[in-house]
Amino acid sequence: MLAPEQTMPHQHYIDGSWGQAASGKTFDVVNPATKEVVATLPEDGAEDVDAAAHAARRAFDAGDWSTTSQERRCDILLEILKHCEEASGDWAMLDAMSGGSTLRKTTLIDIPLALEHFRQMVTQARSVSWYEPLAWTDMPHVSWNFVQRSPIGVCGLIVPWNFPLPIALWKIAPALAMGNSIIVKPSPFAPLSILAFAKAVDETGLLPKGVFNVLTGGSPALGEALVVHPDVDKISFTGSTATGKKILHQAADSIKKVTLELGGKSANIVLDDADLDIAVDGTLFGVFLHQGQLCESGTRCFVHESIYDEFMERLVAKASSLVVGDPLDPVSNIGPLINEAAYTRITASLKEAVSQGARIRCGGSRPDGIDLPGAFLAPTIIDGVTPDQSICREELFGPVLVVEKWSSQSEVIARANDSLYGLAGGVWSRNTVRAIEIARQLQTGTVWINDWHLINGLAPFGGYKQSGIGRELGPHGLLEYTEVKHIHVDQGIPREDRFIYDVLLG
Repeated sequence: MLAPEQTMPHQHYIDGSWGQAASGKTFDVVNPATKEVVATLPEDGAEDVDAAAHAARRAFDAGDWSTTSQERRCDILLEILKHCEEASGDWAMLDAMSGGSTLRKTTLIDIPLALEHFRQMVTQARSVSWYEPLAWTDMPHVSWNFVQRSPIGVCGLIVPWNFPLPIALWKIAPALAMGNSIIVKPSPFAPLSILAFAKAVDETGLLPKGVFNVLTGGSPALGEALVVHPDVDKISFTGSTATGKKILHQAADSIKKVTLELGGKSANIVLDDADLDIAVDGTLFGVFLHQGQLCESGTRCFVHESIYDEFMERLVAKASSLVVGDPLDPVSNIGPLINEAAYTRITASLKEAVSQGARIRCGGSRPDGIDLPGAFLAPTIIDGVTPDQSICREELFGPVLVVEKWSSQSEVIARANDSLYGLAGGVWSRNTVRAIEIARQLQTGTVWINDWHLINGLAPFGGYKQSGIGRELGPHGLLEYTEVKHIHVDQGIPREDRFIYDVLLG
């Protein structure tokens, strides 16, 4: 196992060079399980944003990348991917050390999924039509019309800590494939795999200087400086709804394009004919993967009254058997929360719910027997709630599942949709037709039937309502990084036939 300093740089990456913050300030990346410092990185500020934005603008305007043919850009990106795959041996360890993910998750899901989604996005980019002819028209006279796509320009990509490399590559791959220059800002909690990826890209020497830049830092002022910078044309942000609202306001002054993938309170509906072996395990996977710190987690579970008792008995027994511990230990199913503030916030919400009549069926506190100082919380299942309680409505971002009974299909659909959010949802049933009927009525960007967390690189991912704006992944995600223009071409119509001119000229 290599130490972080051997696998990733402790510097930011601007205009093809590694360096420190202009201020000289640094910040520490801390292992949330042990609270040990695993890396010290530049605390970038407005001056560093300015340098990165100017470099990205120069690179875009120079055209060495933005005007390269789509086929050639994709060839280059796939060549970069090949090198990244060879260099990625320790990236799973980096994310397990910084973000609190279990090594099982980062090894089996995060890193392979990130690289595969990169491949899928670049491969799909080959088929994006940059020229789209429009239907023939002779009004007011015959003309040739088409839509031309082009890159947006400089894109600021703001990445969260919970799924760092996959979400970074969901943004990096389409932005670069469509010809943009980019500035990536990873979360200060889990930037290590993204810096390792940047190092691998740099080693290839295949991107023009300034096309790919990475800033590091934990100050809110860094993100704001990126959002408001006049050389940045688009912001793509994944994170909380509260921060997304701030970004939307900050971007308004310059009318920047934004893609926002925000919070969720996803409804998980278990029908009376569900296969309980799959539905119980799938529900646990849907809510407790990465300690429930995933925006699409299925945190509201609605179980039909006829199977409620059996489902709850099996669910609680399995949840109680999950091993909470050191994320680097292969036997651990559950690692720590990202920090103590998260633990305090979540347990306060649980205490409030209990005071309002809810029952904690398992979990709810730090498990016994853990000798690490991190903020560990046992997988928690709670019922006896009412729909108006905050624990049923607010995103906790932790290992907490709220379970409720339902009796009629129309009722459960209405309750599932009674949310400010609309990121994901799920239906468990042996009857596919019935499940699809319910899925069609859920106000949410993704619905899984008899599954959860299966994010598909060929399909759009994003939310309804306060879960976001725009989509990532699939063709929809690629087009988020393009501008469109209509081009009208006269077909040699003589002046006497251009009667529309006479409206003004007589």
